[in-house]
Amino acid sequence: MAGFGLRAAIVSLVVVGLPVSSYFLVFRPTNVKLKRDVAECEQKEKYLAKLDELASRDTDLAKANEEIARSIKTIEARLPSGKDMDALVRQVSDLAVASGLKSPAIKSGKPLPAAMYMEQPLEMEVSGGFMGFWAFIAQVEKLPRITRVHDLKVTAVGRDDVEMRAEFTLSIYFQDDRVAVVDTPKVDGGRQ
Repeated sequence: MAGFGLRAAIVSLVVVGLPVSSYFLVFRPTNVKLKRDVAECEQKEKYLAKLDELASRDTDLAKANEEIARSIKTIEARLPSGKDMDALVRQVSDLAVASGLKSPAIKSGKPLPAAMYMEQPLEMEVSGGFMGFWAFIAQVEKLPRITRVHDLKVTAVGRDDVEMRAEFTLSIYFQDDRVAVVDTPKVDGGRQ
């Protein structure tokens, strides 16, 4: 019976010791490595999500850049070159006459720099009926060029207040032929 007890003790020790030693030698290190790998995967997934967000922003920035470039081209199309200014002044004068006003007195001022463009101020004096003046201003507003009316002074002429005289400055914006317009830079997300 003593042999049976020793053998049973050894088998019991092996049966209990094998799982315990397996836990400490195999399962526990594997679980630690698995937790470390899961944490690393989660970190990489966060990094990928951040990269996706940045890539999305790059796409949005590229679209915004294209939209801005289109807007700039649209505005530049409304800016005459310095060579077109004489024709534009004649057109404004013709609009005044067509609106029923007397031929305007126009005094051209010195062109002024305005950002990347130039501003040509025209000191104008027109006279005639108020409705004609109103029609003239409405037609100037519809011009395909960028203009601005400022320093407007309207005075009545005569007793019946039907006739009026208006003095104002009409500024016409144009591209200086000597200065090249710079293209807008493209957004590429910092990649080269």
